[in-house]
Amino acid sequence: MRKVFLGLLLLASLSLFAVVKIGALLPLTGGVSAFGDLVKKGIELAWEEKNTVLGEKIEVVYMDTRSEKTEAANGIARLIDKEGVVAVIGEVISGNSIAAGEIAEKKKVPMVSPSSTNSLVTQGKKFVSRVCFIDPLQGTALAEFAAKTLKVKKATVLTDVEQDYSVGLSNYFMERFKKLGGQVLQLQYKSGDQEFSAQLSQALAFGSEAIVVTGYYNEIALVAQQARALGYKGYILTGDGADAPELIKIGGQAVEGIYFSDHFHPDAPVTKRSKLFVDAFVKKYGVKPSTLSALGYDAYMLVLEAIERAKTTKPELIATAIRSIKNFEGATGTITIDSNGNATKDVVILTVKNGQFAFAAKISASALK
Repeated sequence: MRKVFLGLLLLASLSLFAVVKIGALLPLTGGVSAFGDLVKKGIELAWEEKNTVLGEKIEVVYMDTRSEKTEAANGIARLIDKEGVVAVIGEVISGNSIAAGEIAEKKKVPMVSPSSTNSLVTQGKKFVSRVCFIDPLQGTALAEFAAKTLKVKKATVLTDVEQDYSVGLSNYFMERFKKLGGQVLQLQYKSGDQEFSAQLSQALAFGSEAIVVTGYYNEIALVAQQARALGYKGYILTGDGADAPELIKIGGQAVEGIYFSDHFHPDAPVTKRSKLFVDAFVKKYGVKPSTLSALGYDAYMLVLEAIERAKTTKPELIATAIRSIKNFEGATGTITIDSNGNATKDVVILTVKNGQFAFAAKISASALK
């Protein structure tokens, strides 16, 4: 009788302390650490709002990739093998997500990227999905905006050849821009470059009405500063890699008037959850949320939705449930995950105005086919 009692007590204790572990694979240090910090803020807010699932406590286990592909692969392996996570939120940038996604696929654990837009992130994968739009949509939207709204006919595209994101976004922009009758000069640079005078001189000689920088905020800010110093008066366009406060901190007045494609803006809420998210974020952090914080929030909430649909914490069934999600109300909009793990959603165009990110336009996904 005593053994039965002790057994029941042990089971009760295990149930009391049972947790569901969800990994967060983020660049918390290194070249794009600002992105990781923003996503983490969104995840933390989401966890405070909802920190149990299927009656069990949720523990978010953070793993720093140091903004590197190798660390992204090593980090997700540690999350799965040592921490026993049932799903992973991450990574943030496409190259790191591609590296981590290979491990997730082999180990059959679902990974949901908040913001990796390169097509290769989910291509051929069953366990890798995302809550952001993909680069074919983003690049096409940016080209449509440049040609039809800004009336640009000549554009120079600066591509970071070390980033899968930049290469893909450049290609999709150029494909649609040329179809719309535009002329393009493509030039290259590498992550961490500080000097862009050679490329910018070529852009000016080409007669560029727009310079399109398809990389991340550090280089975008430097390109803007150096272009304006050379007397360039035309448009500067970028993708969602511009969306970090550091763009304005580094670029200052030079980034005023930049346009970039994005997923969300706090002043243009598109769902009921958008407004609730913005209010909660301002209350917690004292500032309006960035796109990346909203995407981090959505990635966490979508993973929980999948666990609840699967009615289990078995990773393979969670992955299947993720692909079944339709019309999910997120902070960044209504999200449908297709059979390839990609999110269908509209594209927002933002601009820098008076030192702040401001809403400029919305381009419907249905209009970009």
